Amino acid sequence: MALCGTGLQFSLESIGVGYYSTNSSTRLHRPSVTSLSQRKYSLLQQKCWRIRCSSSRKSTLSAESEDNVQGVSSVSVEEELEHVIKFQISDFKISDSVSVGLGGRADEVVFEATVKDSQSPLYNTRVVLRRLISAQAKRRGKRAIEVLKRLARRRLMYHSYSMQVHGYVSPPKNGDGGPFTLVHGYHGSFSLRHWLQLSDWLPTLEATLALDEESVRRVGDDTVGGPAVSRQLRLIRILMRDLLIGVNYLHSHGLAHTELRLENVHISPVDRHIKVGILGNAADFHESSQKSSTLDCNMERRQMMIAFDMRCVGFMMAKMVLRELMDPTVFAKFKSFLTKGNDPSCLREFLLQILNRNSSSGNVGLQILDRNWGAGWNLLSSLLATKSSKRISCLDALRHPFLCGPRWRVNPSMDIIRWGLGSTAVRITEEYIYRLPQRSRLAHFIELMEMLNPHPRPRNWLELLPGKWRFLYSTGRHIGLTIRQPSARALIGDVYLTVSRPSTLNTNLSFTSGIGFSVMVNPNWPHDKSGPTGELQVNTMFRLAAGKRLYLKEDKTTGKFPSFSSTSQNSIIRKFSGGKWRKAVPFKEFPISLPVAKLTPNEVEMTMRLDEPLSTDIDVAKTVVQEIRTQVPPEIFDLSKIVCGTYLEPRLLVLRGVNGSALLFTRSCE
Repeated sequence: MALCGTGLQFSLESIGVGYYSTNSSTRLHRPSVTSLSQRKYSLLQQKCWRIRCSSSRKSTLSAESEDNVQGVSSVSVEEELEHVIKFQISDFKISDSVSVGLGGRADEVVFEATVKDSQSPLYNTRVVLRRLISAQAKRRGKRAIEVLKRLARRRLMYHSYSMQVHGYVSPPKNGDGGPFTLVHGYHGSFSLRHWLQLSDWLPTLEATLALDEESVRRVGDDTVGGPAVSRQLRLIRILMRDLLIGVNYLHSHGLAHTELRLENVHISPVDRHIKVGILGNAADFHESSQKSSTLDCNMERRQMMIAFDMRCVGFMMAKMVLRELMDPTVFAKFKSFLTKGNDPSCLREFLLQILNRNSSSGNVGLQILDRNWGAGWNLLSSLLATKSSKRISCLDALRHPFLCGPRWRVNPSMDIIRWGLGSTAVRITEEYIYRLPQRSRLAHFIELMEMLNPHPRPRNWLELLPGKWRFLYSTGRHIGLTIRQPSARALIGDVYLTVSRPSTLNTNLSFTSGIGFSVMVNPNWPHDKSGPTGELQVNTMFRLAAGKRLYLKEDKTTGKFPSFSSTSQNSIIRKFSGGKWRKAVPFKEFPISLPVAKLTPNEVEMTMRLDEPLSTDIDVAKTVVQEIRTQVPPEIFDLSKIVCGTYLEPRLLVLRGVNGSALLFTRSCE
């Protein structure tokens, strides 16, 4: 690839054309690095080549007024850009090709070059010449130089995490209004996006970063190699921590990047750090206007800018972990899900539907996010939170369990503990091996979730409960088709519970359970599950009120209540008394009662749809209804048996039936 840019033809002499700036209201700072000879040359040229930086308001003055103020307001380019090196085009040896990872925009032309001036501190250093043509591009180049001094105060951090801007090419004396050429560091041939698009990206990046025991120790790990899932998780931790450190470095200096994308991030093979790109569009947290420089406005602006950068980091993390999102069509669906206002905590339920489970990546990304009690999904949802005030900061993200290896001791917050309990319960239900150990673990986790219910008040339920929920599991009895010979074999599909609030003037809620099924008419049904489909709907109205769930304690003298629930409660008490849960649980001993959302039902209405040819046979319809009633939990078939809600968060719901069994739901994102 010989040229990245507009496709125009340029000679080497044309690179050093003049630079002009209009409507500039920014001020550039003093030098940090420059050579003595260049400094002398700059002083000699101050009177020979000047431009006038004025605001758009001043440009409307008459010609006579402009001539009067020109001697006062004009500032030379050398004075504005004196804190960087001013090069001559003769200082470079231009390469005849350009790396694909350096591709610029339509208003940029990119060249690779080597500094051949023996007097330059960058002698024999490979650099990039980025020729900026349009007025907007030139403003980006000038802004990249302007923010340099603020960042270069901490020189080690600047060189480690920012793409270094060395200077600019000196324009000719008679040049006026020509392009501006920025000189910045060369940090490898590929951007992070190009690295991830390689077929052998994992071993290539491991070799580039020279992953050894010393390097992985930076992320709290103590091993190298291993399965592909462990290797990719280790590498993502290193990349994400480097990226977050670099972004936090910008935020700590009052700057927001505003253009964080995989295309703008490079990995240096020299120091093995991520470079956050050229800061041509970096924005200040505090506006320069005096009218809007109040404390509240500045704090709101700062919060919104940090939140925007963190959302971009979330998109980058999603693409690094889930390789399928590198496909623009799949990523468009992913982004559309968020722009519609859906809660990012439901991303897993949504992505399981659109990602191809038989893809070449082998769903390594899903396994990575599911590890450590679903910590990856929690971090991703925190980065992509709908409200900017809810998005996680760089420092909190660096302390998140997903980015901390097994050697680091992490004190998880209550939200992460709840998330881990819910994620583990969902994973157990997906295994679909409901033997006694799995059933006991699920009942145990559901009890723990109910103890830590974040929304016990009815008003919270009125806000969060409406929506569509997919049924996952019931702690009641399970009856299938394995050892029975029913007259009508019905295969239950997805079961949904749809909750709506007809009026905001009262606490009434409408519940609708939809049971999808198919009737297997083929005698060889274990191998052929095809057949007519149908759906059973049950509707009822509930009145929501505050209530309590009582826990009956066993009398030690009489030995009453020796039930499974008592054994489960005793195991929970032992769990809470351990050191892992002692700081997280909001109470020291097992409570007598817990607040719940009491549900009082009204009349129940049932309808069923059955496809041809069984729709005209009433007897078959009766047997199908009876079979569905046998297989589904009684609380789903008859909604009036639901008595209370015990756990609610944006992605999970737990309801209790009249017989004490728990129903676990996850929010559907269809």
